[in-house]
Amino acid sequence: MAIIGIRRLIWAVDDVAECVRFFTDFGLTLIERRPDEALFEVADGSQTLILQHGHPRLPQGTVQTGKGVFECVWAVDSAEGLARIKARLGPDIALHTDAEGVVHFVTPFGQAIGLQVWQPRAVFGAPTPQNTVGRIERLNQPRKWIDRALPKRTHHCVWTFPDVQQALEFYRDRLGFRITDMQKGFGVYMRADGCYEHHNVFLANAHAPMPGFNGTLKFHHANWEVEDIDELMVAKNYLDRRGYRYGDWNWGFGRHRLTSAAFFYVPCPAGGDAEYGADCDCVDDSWKPRIWDGAFGTAIYMTNLPDFMQGEPNWDVTYARPDQLHYHPADPAPLAEAAE
Repeated sequence: MAIIGIRRLIWAVDDVAECVRFFTDFGLTLIERRPDEALFEVADGSQTLILQHGHPRLPQGTVQTGKGVFECVWAVDSAEGLARIKARLGPDIALHTDAEGVVHFVTPFGQAIGLQVWQPRAVFGAPTPQNTVGRIERLNQPRKWIDRALPKRTHHCVWTFPDVQQALEFYRDRLGFRITDMQKGFGVYMRADGCYEHHNVFLANAHAPMPGFNGTLKFHHANWEVEDIDELMVAKNYLDRRGYRYGDWNWGFGRHRLTSAAFFYVPCPAGGDAEYGADCDCVDDSWKPRIWDGAFGTAIYMTNLPDFMQGEPNWDVTYARPDQLHYHPADPAPLAEAAE
């Protein structure tokens, strides 16, 4: 293995002070702050670095548009692992190593990526046991009470890509990521080789008829993992009490069908959405990738059902053959209906 998760997300933002307030309320721990930057971390030590647009530490040469995460620094398990990745990147990718030991580069499709040898702190969840009909896991024991969310680790990140297949081939062939699932018309889920999370990155189709998708390389959302659904819902109420509103196009609380993960997306002043997540599928190299209808894979349920999911689910999911491990466009009818 080599890549073991996300080390740091580097954001280009308009208003550092506003973003500091947001991420503090969201539950990240503020480590350092200056007028044009701020550094946060979560329980496992993974970081969020906020930089004002134009800051000299922002990556150069990217074609990414808008604001949000402009560079993801991936954690690598060892110096040997980093050397293997650098060899796969080859002479056609210009590499720059900074004083911290982070190897920076820009992909052929214009995305900035970093690599650093780093190990997360160990974090262990302790969710309250569940009682159900005929099965008592919690006897004479109430559920624990918490008053806010404290994310445990940075789980995954999502961008929209003009050419999903090009991005897929780079992440697979150069960085060693595995395909876990494919969502017709929406994109491809990929897992780093040293991880068990269902996905660490989602390569979204920039041309999908979804709000904010404009055909460019653009940040969409980042996900932080909390302990369970209770912590996720407490997080929402904590933000509610501080005056946060979630916009007209917001799915609310829900559970994805494709990953089994519970979710809550929050519009983020740093760009895109910040997502709380819990109870995501974990997989290894014996996992069999699937091909999903876009809407069907999106959710088992959500509190604010969007227009494109108002109809009955289209139960369309199949296991992928080896020759089907690529981006799949949408079936014409569902995408046409979603665009209306």
